[in-house]
Order: sequence, then C-alpha cells, then structure tokens
Amino acid sequence: MTFEEWAPSQRGRLLGFATVLCGGPDLAEDVVQEVLLRVHSKWDVISRMDHPDAYIRRMLVNEFLSWRRKWARIEPHGVVEVMRAAPDHATAVADRMELLTQLCKLPKRQRAVIVLRYLCGQGDAEIAETLRCSPVTVRGYASRALATLRIQLTSDSLEGATYEH
Repeated sequence: MTFEEWAPSQRGRLLGFATVLCGGPDLAEDVVQEVLLRVHSKWDVISRMDHPDAYIRRMLVNEFLSWRRKWARIEPHGVVEVMRAAPDHATAVADRMELLTQLCKLPKRQRAVIVLRYLCGQGDAEIAETLRCSPVTVRGYASRALATLRIQLTSDSLEGATYEH
C-alpha cells in the first residue's frame, strides 16, 4: 500500500486520537500534519513494520509531548459555560466538554496515559512502550490523573449546585 492510499483512510482516526490528546482540533491538526509529513518521508520503512499503527501513534504522542518545546505554551481555549440544570441532551454534551476541559489541565504525560488507556484501549505495557517508561510509571501517571479528574469534576459540579432547605 502506498502512502497516498494509506493516509486518507487513516487521517480521520489519527485526527480523532490527536484531538482528544491535544484537547482540541486546532493543535491536533498541526500535530497530525507534522507527523504525516515525517511518516511520508519514512514510508518505505514504516510500511514494512509489524505494527506501523503503534509506531505512528507513538510519533503522535511524542509530537504532542514536544510541542511545547517548539512553540510557546498553548493554552486550550475556554469552554462556554453551560447551565448544569439543563435536563435535555445538552447535559451530556456539556459533561463531555467539561471532561475535555479538565483533561486539558492535566500534565501532558498524564493526559497521554488517560487517552491511550481509555480512548485507544491500550494496556499498561503498551502505553509504557509508547511513552518509553515503565509500566509502574504508567500506573502512577494514571492514578494521579484519575485522582485529579475526580477532584476537579466533583468540585466543579458542586460549585454550581444550589441547596434548598
């Protein structure tokens, strides 16, 4: 398969992964574009690998983690506040947006672990290989990230709550 055949069929999947990893579509598009340029230049080698998808996913994670060194720190755009009392389907959308906002506040490696584990369904060993660290370190990142998310999501939901006596 040529790069020209492979890239259009995989770009959407890569962009979806990168969007969650980066916290939004703008940076994700830049990260995916940078990685696709590098993949194109190395396609002869990458296409013959046993697991090219894992290798390319690692390239995306590495590009995301190094983005700060290349550019000034990019803060995720604020999310429009949505009233929590909305009883319709907008509540689910707002909850997902709040989760994405809180994910963006995590340190990059913790965010990468959460995305690789829950979006890509990878185990600790695979994540460790992608991030080039030990599985114990992956579990530590996951534990700290989940604890932070638990606190942030709980405290944010309590801030907007009103109590009647």
